[in-house]
Amino acid sequence: MRVHLVFVVFLAVSCAMAQTENGKVVPKITTLPMEEGVVTALHLGTGYTTSVRLPEEISSVVIGNPTSFKAEHSEAEPRLVFLKPITAQAAESNALITTKSGQEISLYLISSSQAAGNSTVDFLVEYRRPPSLVISSAGTRGLLMAEANPVSQSESPAPVLPRRALDVVGRELESQKAVSSPAWEGKEILAAVGESSQCAHQTVLRFSVLNNSRRVIELLPPQIEFSGIAMHKKGKAQIKAEPIAVSEYRLTSRRLAPGERVDGVVVFARPAFKESNEKLQLQLVEAAQVDRPILVSIPFTPTSTGGEK
Repeated sequence: MRVHLVFVVFLAVSCAMAQTENGKVVPKITTLPMEEGVVTALHLGTGYTTSVRLPEEISSVVIGNPTSFKAEHSEAEPRLVFLKPITAQAAESNALITTKSGQEISLYLISSSQAAGNSTVDFLVEYRRPPSLVISSAGTRGLLMAEANPVSQSESPAPVLPRRALDVVGRELESQKAVSSPAWEGKEILAAVGESSQCAHQTVLRFSVLNNSRRVIELLPPQIEFSGIAMHKKGKAQIKAEPIAVSEYRLTSRRLAPGERVDGVVVFARPAFKESNEKLQLQLVEAAQVDRPILVSIPFTPTSTGGEK
């Protein structure tokens, strides 16, 4: 009788140990550089959610095998995607995440069956992109937020104004400072777009900013955005926004006291053409409110050819 009891206890302990070992999951957190043309393998597990965080807002997520995997994306967390398998069987698929700036993240989803034993599950995969630095002609260095100006390794950098044309930026800045009554837009932080000209195959844009609030503000470097409305196959409209690389900018000051005005010039290479519902916009961001940018429309065709002289 005692032999049978020992055997039963041994069998129960062995089964419990087997269940513990078979159900063991090794969590993994990974940080990866955000690069196009690279496929990242993600190991998912039944009953677990894998989170993918990007450095910019996500516009769409597509799963190759939606019967085995599920993707969730919420506007409350615009930079996060949640992936999980919806079958207990082993499954594989691919996924494509597209950001609002046009960056594409390609994923290879792998899910092992529950009976596969010990397995590694990616709990969090975070993509990062180093910030870009742009040096103005005045010698100051400004920090451009990476999520607003992504450039893949396969793309060539924005052309730089030739040395002989650098004085164009100074002349345009002086011209904008001489404008006594710009066409202001906005409420507390007012912005006005001046004339634009063509120079060395680039657009030179003049603008002004007025602090109409009661607080001191600090401006980040100006940026250019190419926006429009994209129609999906299901007839749904979606706003798209693509940053345009800025090769040169100059501001009389980035710090504005209440009632103070600053003038600036930004140089960029605009697209060769656009659709009727697309437009160029000047984006100005206050350092203390990066989630509330000021957008002002820009004429697609330069208003003058003064920069060619």
